Amino acid sequence: MKQIERDVVIIGAGPSGLTAAYELKKCGKTVAVLEARDRVGGRTWSEEMEGATIEIGGQWISPDQTGLYSLINELGIETFERYKEGKSLYRTAQGETIAYEGEDFPVAPGTVAEMNKLVQVMNDLAAQMNPDKPWDHPQAKELDMISFHHFLREHSTDELACDNVGLFIAGGMLTKPAHTFSALQAVLMASSAGSFDNLVDEDFILDRRIVGTMQGVSKTVAERLGDDVYLENPVLKLEWSEDGVIAHGATVSVKAKKAVIAVPPNLYSRISYVPALPRKQLITHQHQSMGLVIKVHAVYETPFWREAGLSGTCFGPNSVVQELYDNTYTGESTGTLVGFISDVDADAMWELGEEERKSQILQGIADFLGDKALEPKVFYLSDFGAEEWTRGAYATSYDLGGLSRFGSVQNDNVGPLYFSSSDLAGEGYQHVDGAVRMGRRSAARIIAQLEGSSYDESYDGVAPLDKVNA
Repeated sequence: MKQIERDVVIIGAGPSGLTAAYELKKCGKTVAVLEARDRVGGRTWSEEMEGATIEIGGQWISPDQTGLYSLINELGIETFERYKEGKSLYRTAQGETIAYEGEDFPVAPGTVAEMNKLVQVMNDLAAQMNPDKPWDHPQAKELDMISFHHFLREHSTDELACDNVGLFIAGGMLTKPAHTFSALQAVLMASSAGSFDNLVDEDFILDRRIVGTMQGVSKTVAERLGDDVYLENPVLKLEWSEDGVIAHGATVSVKAKKAVIAVPPNLYSRISYVPALPRKQLITHQHQSMGLVIKVHAVYETPFWREAGLSGTCFGPNSVVQELYDNTYTGESTGTLVGFISDVDADAMWELGEEERKSQILQGIADFLGDKALEPKVFYLSDFGAEEWTRGAYATSYDLGGLSRFGSVQNDNVGPLYFSSSDLAGEGYQHVDGAVRMGRRSAARIIAQLEGSSYDESYDGVAPLDKVNA
């Protein structure tokens, strides 16, 4: 067992942990990053399959994600625009596929009006929230006592409008059925993106992608950290006291003054803490759970939908594949589609045999785009739910009543232990942007502690620390 000493040990080499380590190192602190997997990137991960670039995990960047933009600008990483030209498709509950243009789904005018009303209700609530402190919302307890499903129906009797609006949060973001999380959790999702309008605008929230892939951001940061990143070193035991920590990996043990636990909250219990964490933290972590989504990748010889004047963007709240987008990587001649199957529909798909699952999913794509969709050259399903060091996707959220009851302690350090992940972010919640912001903020708090200086509570994690402290 190799034994080393550092100022700070970081557990997890996803975007948050790597950003924390990078900022600490730039500010003159010594670091070691211990990662359980044989790769960096956490919930960002990419592979090449038969000449096509497949982003298995997180991939998009939107205009509001200024923390992530500042990092990639510093690293010299560029972006490219997602393909958006042409008509979108909407599939009704009756099985009709309708081409449309503009922001509104092709549904009855009364349903459109009800959807707009629900969106405005959410906008108004989000405008009253500080995403860093959603539990301080003036209606926090009230909103946390009612499921998002029932909240929508309190404000509209139009079932289709409720289903369509619910899709953007339940299936599209939290990847849980809308009756399992609260309206407060949904408002946080909207507030974290600037407004509910931003969430329902796919051309905003899914604006651009990273040249070199989103995992490439983590790879670039890891390169700058060099030998300070230790792969295949899961930390299963963490000794701590007010004097410091000892993190026990598989092949390396790190003695440090502080520790950053940069894994999602559902994995906190994989670590044995000596002594145990305080009661409040132990209970809080049990109320944060991962959603479940299957990310579907289908690669074709060409992006055939473009020839028909289609963007590849498809929605069907009652379809097997509820969302579909053109996901062709920049410069590639093949055509790639990415789709999403969420929560209980994902459960149903995993119950099927491999061939039947593939058949049903491809038929779901063909329901939108026709029989050409039935014969991809690559078919791949992202399954973070079965990955030991993730156990779900996209991120954790609280159960009913949990956010207002426990949320205020989720970012509290426990002695020398600091928690950092996109799951704990305000702005950028559950996105790579939130991971970057949390990494920088965790680093800033630790530097203040180590140097005996004050921490600026208003620091939002957008600017790199060496620029803030210059």
